[in-house]
Amino acid sequence: MSAPVSKILIADDNLQNCELLDAYLSESGEPYEIVMTSDGASTLDKVQEFQPDLILLDIMMPKMSGYEVCQRIKQNPASKNIPILMVTALNEMGDIEKAVKAGADDFLTKPVHRLELTTRVRSLLRVRHLTNERDRLLAYLEEVDAAARPVTP
Repeated sequence: MSAPVSKILIADDNLQNCELLDAYLSESGEPYEIVMTSDGASTLDKVQEFQPDLILLDIMMPKMSGYEVCQRIKQNPASKNIPILMVTALNEMGDIEKAVKAGADDFLTKPVHRLELTTRVRSLLRVRHLTNERDRLLAYLEEVDAAARPVTP
């Protein structure tokens, strides 16, 4: 059985940053489907439409900061389990704390190193796919349990 194609959303207002991240991920040899957005509002729309397995999110974006985008994604029951890797030029401890408080799952500072990016992406996607599999198994067990219960009049 082949591995599922992981869907990754890259959100950054700088096209060169998006293209660099896309190139690093495309050259990793993993089967990724990648889409890009350039502002906070379009990122939220794309999350609903594309339903990514992972989001690479810049903090400094127009229309809505990455912090706010992250917080909204994590507050939405339909998207709260999507891992978010914050990728930003900000590297002060306060920025990292703010990202974590907003719900970020991991944090990378620019300039991004290829190996660090691909390793973290692979790790976050592994957790995402295992979580999805666990949820499918739990739902199946609930169905089996419900079907096995005797019907009482």
